[in-house]
Amino acid sequence: MKGTGVGMAKNNDISGTQKAAILLISLGPERSASIFKHLKEEEIETMTLEIANTRSISPATKDQVLDEFYEICLAQQYIAEGGIAYAKELLEKALGADKARDVIGKLTASLQVRPFEFVRKTDASQLLNFIQDEHPQTIALILSYLSPAQASTIVSSLAPDKQADVAKRIAQMDRTSPDVIKEVEKVLERKLASLVNQDYTIVGGVDSIVEILNTVDRGTEKHIMETLEIEEPELADEIRRKMFVFEDILSLDDKSIQRVLREVDNNELAVALKGSNEEVQNVIFNNLSKRLAAMIREDMEYMGPVRLKDVEEAQQKIVNIIRKLEDSSEIIISRGGGDEIVV
Repeated sequence: MKGTGVGMAKNNDISGTQKAAILLISLGPERSASIFKHLKEEEIETMTLEIANTRSISPATKDQVLDEFYEICLAQQYIAEGGIAYAKELLEKALGADKARDVIGKLTASLQVRPFEFVRKTDASQLLNFIQDEHPQTIALILSYLSPAQASTIVSSLAPDKQADVAKRIAQMDRTSPDVIKEVEKVLERKLASLVNQDYTIVGGVDSIVEILNTVDRGTEKHIMETLEIEEPELADEIRRKMFVFEDILSLDDKSIQRVLREVDNNELAVALKGSNEEVQNVIFNNLSKRLAAMIREDMEYMGPVRLKDVEEAQQKIVNIIRKLEDSSEIIISRGGGDEIVV
């Protein structure tokens, strides 16, 4: 396409890519730059080319594209608030029946509203009453779709014998059939069948349970991890490795960092810092004596390139020290469950 000049073309005559280019041009460079951060590499290339090839836009076309974008945003907001029927009703009042049908039609072809969206708006303590007696696999499925804060509240309130079972099922969950999701939603007496993606939905996994365990209180986390270490030791190791990574040392206060550093071998520290970012390095050096910080900086400079595997091993050793000191209550890792409060 050479030098696209978009004059008084009707909206239907403009491709989706052209509309996106017109929208980005209209929003200006700063807003467009922030949108680009959320695009895939190939999408950025496509949009850059389209913008470069767009020579002129008539005020009428610009207004048409902005109006369409506003209407779609409005529809998505209404759908998120109350579903398709709610959105259609409000759009009909705002835009008229024909326009509302057109906007909803454009969205529903590609729209993927997250299953159990209605549950995400429910208070966790109320939801607990609905699901605590369900099969652990059903509970795991529902929790996988909730925010970590919601899910952690429910996990903490489950019977102790169910907590580790549910955690294990979330971690090991891979794909869930849309039919199963629909059936579980029916149990909760709400239907989102028309919004459920008909492809298999990837849900749960180790990252999901790590987020939840990082938010629950320390007692619940310890109980779950101790049980998993007996029943699923490999899974427990994988979860533990992801729960506190080396860069999370930034979340510790200076006193805790200093306590950790007293346990760390200087050579291990130099290797670990070799592969860390500048912010982590500065925090560590600020908690060392000037003489020791200078010595470690010198070691880092003279050791030359270091294998990534060696860096990761050194960092993991320090993480293990941090977890050990937390277990003995010598340091406190700030977490969402509230047990970081000391009186």
